[in-house]
Amino acid sequence: MASIHPTRSVLEHTVRELERHMLDGSWGDGARLPAERALAAQFGVSRATVREAIQRLVSRGLLQTRRGSGVFLVGRQPARLAAPWLQLIAEHPPLRADTLEFRLVFECAAAGLAARRASEDERGQLRDIVTRMRDAVLTHDLAAEAAADAQFHATLALASHNRMFDHFYSSVIVMLREHITSNTYEATLNHAQATERAHARLLQHERICDAICRQVPEDATHAMRAHIEFVGHQFEAE
Repeated sequence: MASIHPTRSVLEHTVRELERHMLDGSWGDGARLPAERALAAQFGVSRATVREAIQRLVSRGLLQTRRGSGVFLVGRQPARLAAPWLQLIAEHPPLRADTLEFRLVFECAAAGLAARRASEDERGQLRDIVTRMRDAVLTHDLAAEAAADAQFHATLALASHNRMFDHFYSSVIVMLREHITSNTYEATLNHAQATERAHARLLQHERICDAICRQVPEDATHAMRAHIEFVGHQFEAE
């Protein structure tokens, strides 16, 4: 029995190394893994150990083997999870309140983390998106505004630099993107206060972006909360 434990320990270590590379972005969604020989040399283990470690991750649905092609990282396929929820939200309007509550918890925390951790490049991306949103509002391009709005929230989540947020947001991004987009359309299309609402949304995103760029987490969290509560109040007033 004593001779089994070193092998098990080496195998577990190899599995953890593969997982680490998956989590830190070394291999993106759908990427092909290096060959067994290269991985064995990199981890300092046998090819048999690498092969068994890969099979463990295949059984968990994280990797996929393709005959004659190699081993690939499985994409997160957010649409598969989000599709049934999109239908439920569409058919049961009260679920909109639940989605807003979820966004309050998730996105307020993400905004605070982004203010602490966003890189200069990510802050620049957020500023660019706000510029596109401003142009869309000024030209009354509702589709462009909605697209920029959804991209802003997705970029902010990535800028939180929290791996769980990244992976979790990716799994529900289709649902949240659709929620954000439908909010923009429903709250503006054919509404008497369409222009005022569009400018209010723009100002809210400018405040979120400004707080992140100033690296003030409390202001970023407060600005995000004010924005999502505004979205909720629009529907309560209908």
